[in-house]
Amino acid sequence: MLHLEYVIWKEEQYFVAQCLNIDISSFGETRQEALDNLNEALALYLEDNSQENVTKIEQPELVHATISYA
Repeated sequence: MLHLEYVIWKEEQYFVAQCLNIDISSFGETRQEALDNLNEALALYLEDNSQENVTKIEQPELVHATISYA
């Protein structure tokens, strides 16, 4: 059994869900649809790839930053 960390946010009219352990994301019109789509994408990914490619994420933290650029 894998324990994965997801992050989800609203981007215009869609919700975006991203897995932090595996660089895969998906979207949907609702929060639940985005999560369901992400779960399906992860299941397809894991059919063809080893679980060794899964990065262990410990205590993720949301950090807000403001940057300046030219």
